Amino acid sequence: MNTVKRNEETKKKGPIKDVLNKFKYSFKGLSYCFKNETSFIFETIAIVAAIIFGIYFRIEPLQWLFSLGSIFLIMAIEALNTAIECVVDMVCPEYNPLAGAAKDCGSAATCICTFLAVAANAVVFIPYIIALFK
Repeated sequence: MNTVKRNEETKKKGPIKDVLNKFKYSFKGLSYCFKNETSFIFETIAIVAAIIFGIYFRIEPLQWLFSLGSIFLIMAIEALNTAIECVVDMVCPEYNPLAGAAKDCGSAATCICTFLAVAANAVVFIPYIIALFK
């Protein structure tokens, strides 16, 4: 899509249309992530699993926040990482050490959030799982 067309699409058209356009572009971004990032599928499976376990164990509202919030955080960082990768590939199609470093740092951010989500969900669910087997 050329810049002129995108600028015409994003011109102010009224508050409701502006909000709808923002959602439209957000969903386009989500669609791109689901089509191009396998990890988005795994993160969606993790959310579904957390919801199922949360309902089964009847976890508290704060536990819902930690469980789902940490997984959604991974997905947000994954979307940003995907954006970084797209821009780097567009600007620097050939190998460049700095381009590689940018991609690696984006991946590291996702990895750090994944560790956080695993820890948060372990804190939430392990006591329930232990109690289930007692």
